[in-house]
Parts: sequence; structure tokens; C-alpha cells
Amino acid sequence: MLLSLGLIFTVGLVLGEIFGKVKLPRFIGMIVTGILLGPFVLNLIGIEILNLSTELRTIALVVILLRAGLSLDITDLKQIGRPAILMSFIPATLEIVAVIIFAPMLFGIGYLEAAILGSVLSAVSPAVVVPKMIHLMSEKYGYKKRIPHLIMAGASVDDIYVIVLFTSFLAMYNTGNTSLSSILLVPVAIFIGVLVGFVIGYLLSVFFEKFRVRDTIKVLIILATSFFVLSFGDWINEYIPMSALLSVMVIGITFLNRSEIRALRLREKFDKVWVFAELVLFVLVGAAVDIRIAFGAGLLALALLAIELIFRFAGVQLSLIKTNLNTKERIFTGISYLPKATVQAAIGAIPLAAGVESGELILALAVLVIIITAPLGAIGIDATYKKFLQCDE
Repeated sequence: MLLSLGLIFTVGLVLGEIFGKVKLPRFIGMIVTGILLGPFVLNLIGIEILNLSTELRTIALVVILLRAGLSLDITDLKQIGRPAILMSFIPATLEIVAVIIFAPMLFGIGYLEAAILGSVLSAVSPAVVVPKMIHLMSEKYGYKKRIPHLIMAGASVDDIYVIVLFTSFLAMYNTGNTSLSSILLVPVAIFIGVLVGFVIGYLLSVFFEKFRVRDTIKVLIILATSFFVLSFGDWINEYIPMSALLSVMVIGITFLNRSEIRALRLREKFDKVWVFAELVLFVLVGAAVDIRIAFGAGLLALALLAIELIFRFAGVQLSLIKTNLNTKERIFTGISYLPKATVQAAIGAIPLAAGVESGELILALAVLVIIITAPLGAIGIDATYKKFLQCDE
């Protein structure tokens, strides 16, 4: 195990830095590391780590959700209003619909498996989008119209919306219950998830106000509480639908809106935790990929990817109807909504572990969509923001 961890850390960081030097997302290098060191190529990652892969990816997902929650100010959503709300679900919904329509035609899978695939592929990546938008905000590009704020807010909620749908579709597959009532339970799961997250976040916030502890201890307590929520979430779902992942994010949102200063300090701590979590997450996702299946998907995979991105771009444009954004600003917003990475890495291997028949295909397409759209979106944002957005200094 120690040799495997040493290789993961060393090779992952080196390749990550190499990709970063050529202006590509660092996590692409980490995925390549996993593919090279994984069981389908060099087979240098020990079985002990591979057996823990699902749990380690879940830990990384918790860190992602808490960081997103600690960055999502409700007042921003209120100020931006309708476009942010629409962008949180319309682009992802249209993309999932596209996959449900075309994936069965291209790959011969069932419609429910296509829905699972669509929910895996459709989430936008905060790992790419959030740092880019923070950079734009610091340079005051699109600041007056709050375009970076709009993209950040919509992308954060988009991820949760997609994850809730993913867990619902996967539950339908596992239980065999695909009735309309199962779909109608999604809003109930969202409401219960928000309520539980708010209550826990509020109680923890009050606790930290009364009992002074170091920020590092706060982070450990919040992580432990989030793990409890996820662990008991499966038991709760036997009686009432609840999105435990949404609860985790709402814990972070509650902290931010009760005490911004404390939340910013915690966000800095979680950013440091993310350095480790990101490396483990993307390397292990790469290790789980059988590249023969990824290459075997070939042109059909690229065709599906092109179709779903067109639907996503159209969804962004629909969300921006009757806003004060001009044509260039709308195009830039659409480009900013293309990159995918973190959610696909966190949940892409879950269908395979859960026994979904097309699980290997879903994982291969999840990795392929990361490798193509993350650089495409990152380069697109960098190449267009000075041309398409106004500098409001």
C-alpha cells in the first residue's frame, strides 16, 4: 500500500504540474496517472487501495459539496434571480434528455441506464468553473452584470440537481421501480435533504459560536457529521426519500449565511483538504477505467458527446432569455458551462460498483467527457473572456 501511495502522489503531482504548465487542467494529468498505474496498464496500484476506491471517492465528493456550499451565498442567488435558478436545472435537464434519446440508439442500452448515464455526464465542473470565475471577478470582467456570479451560482446548484437525479435513477434501477411516483418523490427528497442540512448546519454553527475550537477541529467535526449523514441516509431512505448529498451541501450554505467570516476561514481549510482529495479522486477514477472500452466506444461516444453539449448550450441560451446580456456575453456563458470533471469523477464509477449492466460503458464515457470538455471549456473561457466580456474597472 505504501508503495502504491508513493507512486500515486509522485506521478500524479508530476503529471498534474506538467499539464498545468501547458495551460490544461491539472486533474487531466492525475487521470492519466491512474490509467497508467491502474490494473489495465502497468498494474502498480495495490489491491488494498483499489478495494477502498469507492469510499475514498465518496470522501472526495463530500469535500466537493462542502466547498461548493461554503461558496454559495444565498444573497447572490437572490440578486441574480431568475437566470441563476433556470441555469441550475434547464441545461442539465436538456442534456439528460438528449442522452436518454440518443444513447439507446448509439449503444443499445435501456432508457433507465441512459438516464443514469445522462445524469453522470451532465454536471458542470466547479473544479474548472469556480477558479476561472473568481479570476474574472478579480479582474472585473463582466462584473457589473454579475456574469461570473451567475455562472458560479448556477453551476453550484446544477451539480446538486444532477446528483439528486443520479441517486434517484440508480435507486429505480436497483429496486426495479420505474413508476411515475418514483419521479415525483424527487422533490420530496430535495425538500427533506435541504431541511436536514439546514438543521444540522444551524446546530453546528450555534455549537461553534458557544464552544471555541480551532478551525482544523471544526473541519474534522463537519466532515464527521457529513459522513454520518451519508451513512444514515441509506437507512432513512427506506422510510422517506432524502437526498443526503444535498444535505451535506446545505450544511456549508448554512454556515456561509450565518457567519461569512467563519465560513471563509473554513473554506480555506477545505481548499487545503481538496489538494489531497483531488489527487486521490482523479487518480482512482483513472485506475478504474478500462481504456479498451473507452477506445472501443470511439466515434459513437464522440457523436453522443457532441449532441449532448449542443443541448446543454441551448439550455443555457434558454435560461438567459429576457436578460440584459448581449450576444457575446450569452455565448461566453454557454462556453463556461461546457467543462465537466469533478462530479463525473466522483460518481462515474458508482454504477459499475452497483452492478449496472452498462457500468463499464458509463465509466468510460465519464472519463472521456472529462478529458475532452475540461480542456475545451478551460481554454474556451481563457480565449474569449477579454473579447466577449466588458471590463468594468
